[in-house]
Amino acid sequence: MDHMWRDLILQAVVILVATVMFLSMYGIPQRALSRLRLRRRSDLQAKRHFVLGAQLLSKARSAPSRSSATSIAREAVTEADLAISTDPRDAANHILKALALDLQGFRTSALESLDTALSPLAIKSLGDKEIGDALYKRAEIKVGIGGRSRVDSAVDDLSRAVKLSPTPKAYSLLGQCYEKTKMKEEALQAYKEALRLEPTLSDAQEALARLDS
Repeated sequence: MDHMWRDLILQAVVILVATVMFLSMYGIPQRALSRLRLRRRSDLQAKRHFVLGAQLLSKARSAPSRSSATSIAREAVTEADLAISTDPRDAANHILKALALDLQGFRTSALESLDTALSPLAIKSLGDKEIGDALYKRAEIKVGIGGRSRVDSAVDDLSRAVKLSPTPKAYSLLGQCYEKTKMKEEALQAYKEALRLEPTLSDAQEALARLDS
């Protein structure tokens, strides 16, 4: 019995370390997995599926070809679904699925997964910074899909994101959205804020030069 518990604890530590490493590499909300609980074996099983999915996503990102990346990302989605079926209240599981779907080009489905991650069901597992990061990712996908309504919705997401997690990329994307909606002054302000945080950000530098010309 003692040996079994030692094995379980060792597995939990390995999962936690691997998860933290993955989150730090890809910017997935870091607190989402910091609240690991070992109360039930099912919790540990969900984390196993998450880590397997995270490893597959990392492998897919570095795959040598689009076809192999898509195939591996599909496996990551499967692991994310297994984690979700066991622990649907963990936002990290839904975010992992969204990232794997986005890598395959399934942006609408990725948005649905991010919507779930940011819903009352799961958002409590995230801290403010992690919510901001998830909002930024959702806005990025919306802008990628295009359309005025989605851009307007992305502005709402980014306006919240920069309050919770004020990153240069979030401000720069907000500036792009304002440009698309012909709000020049707001766009200028957003780009200036992006450069205040990261003076070498080329996208914001080019945008300011363009808008000032």
